[in-house]
Amino acid sequence: MGVEITLFSINPKKYQVDVEEIYDPLFQKIKFYSIDLDTGVNVYGAILNLFSNQSYNVSRYYDEGAASLLAEVLKEDDFDIIQFEGLFVVPYLDVVKENSKAKVIYRAHNIEFDVWERIAMTEKFTPRRSYLQFLARRLKVYETEQINRFHQVFAISEQDRQSILRFGSATALEVFPVALDFEKYVADPSKTSFPTLFHLGAMDWRPNREGLEWFLDEIWPDIEKLNSELRFYIAGKNMQQQFFEYDSDNLVVEGEVFDAVEFINSKAIMIVPLLSGSGMRVKIIEGMAMSKCIIATSMAAEGIRCENGKDILIADTADEFYRAILQCITNPKKWREIGENARKTVERDHDIKIIAPRMLNIYQKLLTV
Repeated sequence: MGVEITLFSINPKKYQVDVEEIYDPLFQKIKFYSIDLDTGVNVYGAILNLFSNQSYNVSRYYDEGAASLLAEVLKEDDFDIIQFEGLFVVPYLDVVKENSKAKVIYRAHNIEFDVWERIAMTEKFTPRRSYLQFLARRLKVYETEQINRFHQVFAISEQDRQSILRFGSATALEVFPVALDFEKYVADPSKTSFPTLFHLGAMDWRPNREGLEWFLDEIWPDIEKLNSELRFYIAGKNMQQQFFEYDSDNLVVEGEVFDAVEFINSKAIMIVPLLSGSGMRVKIIEGMAMSKCIIATSMAAEGIRCENGKDILIADTADEFYRAILQCITNPKKWREIGENARKTVERDHDIKIIAPRMLNIYQKLLTV
């Protein structure tokens, strides 16, 4: 749309991306800066943090070297808009304000403290639960204080917008959900195996790990007995060793897959048993874009404008998951119909060709204030 873009990215050691292997042609059209950073949790840092007033969740992402590089980038160009993607880059807000007169926008990928509050609630080990609650309280203070330092906030869902309003945001607030280029999501039913279930997600993210463990322990043993030909495929980056121990004739643990879209296309029914978290699940949006029938918990579907029984199946208990999967296996027409409706839903709400011009329009309005 004729906008000059500069991307400044922190490259955490835990989620390291080899910048040299990024072949997206988009990177030929933008200025791109990346800095490697070890944001890992360590006992010494965690103990020291107890005696500060900082949130350990976000302070780990601040680095003087990264701040210096960012300051240099800001001095090289006269920026109109600077958008912060997620809470973990907000520690650099002061650097931006000191070195640029740009309008600043915060795009909330989720409500971070809400994620940690929910994780703490599910922790059974009392000392760890107490520490997680402490982290959540600190994070809540930081998140609520920072939100009003921006000219504009973008929430990723209407639910998150309401949450941001409740904790006292006086900043202009708009909803911008996950957006997809639907030309890259074209389903080919001839390559879809049935009966197949699948789960796809980063397995170093605790909510994904806990939800999948619950499904495998409480639900899968009964599901496996339904049909000897039924296969359940699990994929995702940083697959934890514990999941390979579940591997069997009917359960295939693939680990990280080269092409997520191709993997989604090859399977029939998507399982998302999330028990905690916040924001919007990108993988659900992608699954819907590929016309998949998705069986998910209410929490997993949070933020997505979907309707149980029409374009998604909601299951919050082991019994509900069992009945939903049984329904899809015995009535293939049902899961195909839900998948077709799911595609229509995401085309309505998540088309990048509609969302990007809306965002640009807000940029332009900000520059006139």
